[in-house]
Amino acid sequence: MSKINQILTKWSPGTVASTSYLNKMGLSNDLLHRYVESDWIERMGYGAYKKKFDIIEWQGALYCLQTQKNLSTHPGGKTALELHGLTHYIPFKPKIDLFGASKERLPTWFTKKNWGKTIQYYSFDLFAIDLKKFLFSFDYKSFSILISSPELAAFELLFHVPQKQNFEEAIKIFDNLTTLRSELVQMLLENCNSIKVKRLFLYLAETSDHFWFKDINVKPVNLGKGKRVIEVNGKLDKKYNITVPKNSTYDAEPIF
Repeated sequence: MSKINQILTKWSPGTVASTSYLNKMGLSNDLLHRYVESDWIERMGYGAYKKKFDIIEWQGALYCLQTQKNLSTHPGGKTALELHGLTHYIPFKPKIDLFGASKERLPTWFTKKNWGKTIQYYSFDLFAIDLKKFLFSFDYKSFSILISSPELAAFELLFHVPQKQNFEEAIKIFDNLTTLRSELVQMLLENCNSIKVKRLFLYLAETSDHFWFKDINVKPVNLGKGKRVIEVNGKLDKKYNITVPKNSTYDAEPIF
């Protein structure tokens, strides 16, 4: 069997292959050019290829970034919670939230492609620890990608409150998070770099009255000092020193 046939046999349908990966598999740039001319493969842009006539979705492109480019980029926040089936009764929006480390950059072939959905990429370090243990293998067609676990996704969701994530919707989503693992939540709380996110998480976890919250130890969690205005003209929750919506069903002191 020729080299290209061997590679095509191993190539998962619907996924992208990077130039560097194909080079490691024994295909030189000259051979890649020849196989493009022979209609075996197609260019996805600089540095990436797909099998001829293969249909590529964003998941198949992300598979390449994770498995071949070794990027930490992953679906997180509301997108991951939707994939886990934890956003019941919340309107679905054709938007994909991807999260990655601050020093990582997505290749042009990925960012310039129209994937049929709006891709929002957030590159920052929300946590001071390696997040590998907080990622979940999600099967999609013939391959798998890594997405945020429900625990990690909940923190990522709150990072966007209130600028890009409605507070009231976040409350409704939190009501669905009945099965979070307290040991993972504890680790994330202790290693989260955002005071706002930690206070919000604890407020929503406590007011949702989920059973796993009883196992959380707040003492080692750095919650900073002073008030945090999250909901402008909202009411103050004295325990966590954050402003919440005035029409919230949870008790808090009005701020005028």
